Amino acid sequence: MSTHDAERGAGVPGPRTGPAPDSARTDEGGAKAPGLTARTEGRRPQAPAPRRSTALSSRTRTRTRLAAGTLLTPFFALFTVAMIVPVGYALWLSLFTEKQSGLGFDGPRTVFGGLGNYATALGDQAFRDGFWVLLGYCALYLPLMIGGAIALALLLDTALARARRFFQLALFLPHAIPGLIAALIWIYLYTPQLSPVVAAMEAGGIGFDFFSAEGTLPSIVNIALWQWLGYNVVIFYAALQAVDRSLLEAATVDGAGNWRIAFSVKLPLIRSSLVMVLLFTVIGSLQLFTEPLILSRGSGSAVTSTWTPNMYAYSAAFERNDYGLAAAASVLIALVAAVLSFVVTRFTTRRKEARP
Repeated sequence: MSTHDAERGAGVPGPRTGPAPDSARTDEGGAKAPGLTARTEGRRPQAPAPRRSTALSSRTRTRTRLAAGTLLTPFFALFTVAMIVPVGYALWLSLFTEKQSGLGFDGPRTVFGGLGNYATALGDQAFRDGFWVLLGYCALYLPLMIGGAIALALLLDTALARARRFFQLALFLPHAIPGLIAALIWIYLYTPQLSPVVAAMEAGGIGFDFFSAEGTLPSIVNIALWQWLGYNVVIFYAALQAVDRSLLEAATVDGAGNWRIAFSVKLPLIRSSLVMVLLFTVIGSLQLFTEPLILSRGSGSAVTSTWTPNMYAYSAAFERNDYGLAAAASVLIALVAAVLSFVVTRFTTRRKEARP
């Protein structure tokens, strides 16, 4: 027997070549040391997961909410002052009316009228006729505005268009002119004996009265197109610039022409911009006021003081001093705008969901 074996037999531990197995690690009483069961079963003891400080996370959430509230406070304050308060005041004002006393010596008294002002507005033929005027205006204005803006934006987006920056500025420049000034400019251009446009039309054998009953609506549509067409062109052109050019290149490789790319690739990809412009144009059409008001001052104009619903409300407030009726008419116009906005968004959403 070797010396090494003798030492092991005498109880002297020999050299260790590695850590002793867990089954051999016992305490003085012969029991296994606590905490070694996992290794005995062939598994490593998992380290305890770090605990997130509840106080720290609570402070973080508080700071986030405080920062969000600080950033949103100016918006909500301005929205309340510019929107909520005026709408609430209009609703309150529409419920009251002014009445004279029996002999009229005490002056007008403000009394609660309930929904009487709404019934008066809806029962007035002039107020109802204003919506028919708006319907004809939208039927003529919307296709020309949306179609013309899309066509010009597609033209600017193609390689065929030259001097894009110049044309963008030229198209957008009329929008920088206030609507009042634009209406005055066009009244000058519509007036016979003053306008070079009318003189040129008469020289060519074209006689057209821009202030007649038949010519008033096209005249106002022309003013609105001149002022807002470039604005919508810029929106559509910006949306077209965001289209992935690799899709257009792939369509070209597949043999698609310019028309097919425009209607099958570009327009579906800017659908959200189309819906936004359509919605804003519809709402703006319901607020038609400046152009017909200025045009009504023209010589022999067929535009009356109640030609549109907004002009009806203006006339009720500042010509007849019936502020309750004016407020009721304004609320009804806002309701019609809200309903039309819902219809437009709902219709476009359904069409989008119906597409495969």
